[in-house]
Amino acid sequence: MKTKPSQQSVGILRNIGIIPDILVCRCELPLKKEHIDKLALFCNVEPNLVIEEKDVEHSIYEVPLELAEQDVDVYILEKLNLHVNPLDIRRWKKMVSTLIGPRAGEVTIGVVGKYISLRDSYKSIYEALTHGGIAHGVKINIRMVESEDIEKNGIGKLLKNVHGVLVPGGFGHRGIEGKIIAIQYAREHKIPFFGICLGMQCAVMEFARNVCGMKTASSTEFDLETKFPVIALMEEQKAIVAKGGTMRLGTYPCVLQKGSHSAAAYQASRIMERHRHRYEFNNEYRAVMAGKGLVFAGICPDKDLVEIVELKHHPWFVACQFHPEFRSRPLSPHPLFRDFIKASMAQGKR
Repeated sequence: MKTKPSQQSVGILRNIGIIPDILVCRCELPLKKEHIDKLALFCNVEPNLVIEEKDVEHSIYEVPLELAEQDVDVYILEKLNLHVNPLDIRRWKKMVSTLIGPRAGEVTIGVVGKYISLRDSYKSIYEALTHGGIAHGVKINIRMVESEDIEKNGIGKLLKNVHGVLVPGGFGHRGIEGKIIAIQYAREHKIPFFGICLGMQCAVMEFARNVCGMKTASSTEFDLETKFPVIALMEEQKAIVAKGGTMRLGTYPCVLQKGSHSAAAYQASRIMERHRHRYEFNNEYRAVMAGKGLVFAGICPDKDLVEIVELKHHPWFVACQFHPEFRSRPLSPHPLFRDFIKASMAQGKR
């Protein structure tokens, strides 16, 4: 282990006027006293403020516990001349213990996306699934499936024996048909399904095609000439040329239908969720789809926009236009992710 790179980095910082009070040192092996003393001497920090942040064994959520053992919180508060209260991290310890040693078995979730090769593309999705697993004391096994692989090779073994299927957001036409095939598989085989943003739009297209008889149903994002534009831009957006001007960004209200899976998850009748999308459910098709069993479980009251769709006669089929993963936390999993995992656990017992 060499300390020279850290010494040089701190030297560069000091040259531009940034003088560190604490060094947090990422390392694969424990720091020896000689390393700590050398860093303290040449970086001009106190030895007890050279903090070891060694690779943890199981989860990144162990890191706060490792830092707390070295009193990092106390040192930071003291440096800021703030009052130091006793640290109570019992809930966090319990959460980490549940994550490392789940007692309720395992659940396999198939995540069908178009950016699977770039793991961090769905980082927030994977973490939210983990949070849902922690809530039930179950280990989450994520099976990452490229939607284009489904298009080339069919469902086959790609989604065999999964307990739940999740289709996340994205943009562009590539891989769309693979997502639609995966959603049809989940719908027909009564496998718990969770669609997010583009995943919700694909669920609507799949239902329109295979249940409502609109064989060419699509989104105007992919096919401007489609006979059945079940997903489209709102009328007032069509004249806007700059794409940024057509994005629905930020937090919007949503009124939940009583008796729906979503209302049961949130235990509320009105919620607020974060959005980042351009195309919407086309309300011209709401009546015909409702007649075939699609439930409009969440509506944005501002412009009567469909936010959540569900299916009748299905164990758990929920698709939302917003991004619930952004609001999920280890100690407070998002209600939809929590209940999706619960439904997937039930699927595993069937």
